[in-house]
Amino acid sequence: MKQLWLILLMVTSTAAAETKLATYYEESGYTKTPGYVETIDYCKRLAGGSRWVNYTTFGKSPQGRDLPLLIANKNENFTHNRVRRKSQAVLLIQAGIHSGEIDGKDAGFMLLRDIAVDEKFPELLDRVTILFIPIFNVDGHERFGPYNRINQNGPEEMGWRVTAQTLNLNRDYLKVDSPEMRAWIELFNKWEPDFFVDCHVTNGADYQYELTYLVETLGNQAPALTEWTRQRYLASMKVSMMESGYEIFPYVYLLEWSNPRSGMKSWVSTPRFSTGYTALRNRPGLLIETHMLKDYKSRVSATYEMLKQTVELLGRERDSLRKAIKASEDFTKSHTFRAEPFAVSYDYDRDGREIEFKGFAYEKVESQLSGGTWFQFSDVPETFPVTYYDKNVATAAVDLPAAYLIPPEWTAVIERIELHGVETSRLKSSQTVPVSSYRFKNLSWRGDPYEGRHPVTYEVEAITESREFPAGTVVIKMDQKNARVAAHILEPEAPDSYVQWGFFDGIFEQKEYASSYVMETMAREMIARNPALKKELDSKKADDPDFARNPGAILNWFYSKTPYWDNRINVYPVGKVMNFGTLGTLKI
Repeated sequence: MKQLWLILLMVTSTAAAETKLATYYEESGYTKTPGYVETIDYCKRLAGGSRWVNYTTFGKSPQGRDLPLLIANKNENFTHNRVRRKSQAVLLIQAGIHSGEIDGKDAGFMLLRDIAVDEKFPELLDRVTILFIPIFNVDGHERFGPYNRINQNGPEEMGWRVTAQTLNLNRDYLKVDSPEMRAWIELFNKWEPDFFVDCHVTNGADYQYELTYLVETLGNQAPALTEWTRQRYLASMKVSMMESGYEIFPYVYLLEWSNPRSGMKSWVSTPRFSTGYTALRNRPGLLIETHMLKDYKSRVSATYEMLKQTVELLGRERDSLRKAIKASEDFTKSHTFRAEPFAVSYDYDRDGREIEFKGFAYEKVESQLSGGTWFQFSDVPETFPVTYYDKNVATAAVDLPAAYLIPPEWTAVIERIELHGVETSRLKSSQTVPVSSYRFKNLSWRGDPYEGRHPVTYEVEAITESREFPAGTVVIKMDQKNARVAAHILEPEAPDSYVQWGFFDGIFEQKEYASSYVMETMAREMIARNPALKKELDSKKADDPDFARNPGAILNWFYSKTPYWDNRINVYPVGKVMNFGTLGTLKI
């Protein structure tokens, strides 16, 4: 056995030596991925080995590590301005956002090496410039070890899922709490890539597919981009990957965890996720999910092939993609976009269809140890029918305004909106403006933290009123290409709105209170003047036993009926200018 292992290692080393720049992964016999220092070293070696590759960085992590970036361009144009002048399609490939799921790093290194150093496929850079982030979560990558992904088959050691601040970067695209994501957004703003790829490894059930994918085609992109993604990208990619030996399949999201026969559903990604965010920026995004139980070499090879096929397709479809992006941006700026209610959240349609699923034979067993359900998968391939719910319906839609008004004191919100590339202006002087807005009720905060925050749920009531907005109020006109981003940040019913993430929690706090010795007397006077108030109180006590047993709550209820009550509590400070005529009167 030892002699056989030595022979295999010699064969592997010989094959790796045939290339000019063997990767750490190849030299290991396809079982290991390099650490951060070795990764940066290989980036520099790639740049040194080809005039077509440039190594740079685009930010720093909380622990002070550089965020690496490789730029591949056949004409040595390594700035966004020069690339745009040459009409190159820009492809942004990202690996290691979850740095335990690191297949994309090794696949991307080999692809860039094969294109630019060995020049096996030099034509791939004829019309495409590649931006490659080999590790996004660099601090999590250096929490390096063999026990970071219990469900994953290799590499021998890998990084950790979250950052040094324990934030999951793939929940941070819209709220931007991490310095890594801030740097990524700035990179995106500068380059405005035409296509985005995010490389992951999945969890869940066992099945035969080595690679599954997700692209946004269910409603959260402009129509032209959705059509391009379906007809130009996805239809072609399925064929080319099959011809290359890989049958790709939609991301496996099961109704019952680990149980394929329970059915599969699709979903519209919210903008906390990468592909949901790029959809709002009018750019198609591809999520690659290799299968956790496949060996590391198989997963990296599948990722390599899909990246290669994507570069080839972008070269062929550069002009059609550019046309779709332009049409999508123009549509988002247009009155037509704002004329209909804008869907901000979705759920899957319960009307499914039957598909054939290539899984493995398995049993559903009741565990005598845990008392739960245990799915025992075999290694026997089995194809069986599964109900696939691949349609989505809107669950909340809002009327978009001509403009949003954000008072200047909401600095954290304003700073992030501007970071996202949303165009803003400011009121030059105080002005009273008729606006639509919201009042909140039935508020409930999540008890345990989620991504460092305690999100809030609520019900909203639409209100219309005239408000005075001070000088410096931020005005966001919605006839702009990033209108979708603004709406998802500022519409409270959007699942990743800044209200839900807690940016506006201060408006829900009562800051003034009435002392009992004042309120006891005043409450009796109020009832004497208005006997119906006593009936209203009795009804509330009957409906809410906790309230009935709480003297402070009862007196506070009376306080809320007085002119002393804060009438701005639970009122959203952001205003919506619905009328374009009113917008024209603003002193900007």
